[in-house]
Amino acid sequence: MYVLENVPLSGYSTMRLGGTAAYLTEISAKTEIPEALSWAESRNLPIIMIGIGSNIVWRDEGFPGLILVNKISQFDSFEEDATNTYFTIGAGENWDATVARTVELGFSGIEQLSLIPGTTGATPVQNVGAYGREISDVLTTVEAYDRNLKKMVVIPTSDCEFGYRTSRFKTTDKNRFFITSITLHLTKSNPMPPFYPSLQSYLTEKNIHEYTPATIRNAVVAIRQAKLPNPEVIPNNGSFFANPVISQDNFDILRADYPDIQYWQTATPQQVKLPAAWLIEKAGFANIKDAETGMSTWANQPLVLVNDHATHTADLLKFKQKIVDAVKSKFNIELAQEPELLP
Repeated sequence: MYVLENVPLSGYSTMRLGGTAAYLTEISAKTEIPEALSWAESRNLPIIMIGIGSNIVWRDEGFPGLILVNKISQFDSFEEDATNTYFTIGAGENWDATVARTVELGFSGIEQLSLIPGTTGATPVQNVGAYGREISDVLTTVEAYDRNLKKMVVIPTSDCEFGYRTSRFKTTDKNRFFITSITLHLTKSNPMPPFYPSLQSYLTEKNIHEYTPATIRNAVVAIRQAKLPNPEVIPNNGSFFANPVISQDNFDILRADYPDIQYWQTATPQQVKLPAAWLIEKAGFANIKDAETGMSTWANQPLVLVNDHATHTADLLKFKQKIVDAVKSKFNIELAQEPELLP
């Protein structure tokens, strides 16, 4: 095992901020995990596993332990019949490359999740979703190293405790499991309408009426590229806040004051989801460049916080708090941060 020392964490977060990691190593096979754990435990060091850092904000204090960078590769398939196929994908694989590969093979199920940055293994942690689809809709199992049992385990979807942008891997069992692969159930078929409103609007505007995995992927990519900055070029973590869910009663009160408020009905009775971007814009933070912190909101999507010239995570957190306070003051709604603040 090759271990690096005193590694700047700004290179392991797409926000390009953070302190220093005491130790860091790459994991390319699941058999290497016990060795890395043994190495860290023998030195009484904390240990965490990451992907590319697209959903991570590192503290300025850094990390005093060992970071495992997941580089586990795999792309296997099992054909159940002419329509249904199961794909097992290594946790270190690039997620969008995985989507592109399955779409090229003619499979449907994850094309709406195109261009989401990060690794495949990170998708169950936050139950990533976009345009009406969540990874939990097609995920069948998660393979992981269980630090409590000290062995590899296979966790079915029903045991993942999935919710809106959450799972047991993010909450009750945070840092217990090191995910090594996921298995998806995809179909050799064309996606069927109705589609998510903004996706349907794009399809209608472009006069697209033939719905294939490829046409839907291309539409999602075009929509996202028009709204969101490329994290490889412009430091950001994508959507920085989750869309808040409020009670129907509170929503009715808000709508009386703001008749143009945007919203979605949820599957849960008497609950309504609000677009955080709309709240942020109405609170006065659309296309804002903050000289004090060196942070800004992206011109085409206020939900995205951009590191213009910030040098410390404290700058980001200060700017974030300005937005949270403004939304709270105007709407009495507390925005929740999506990227994980580590350690």
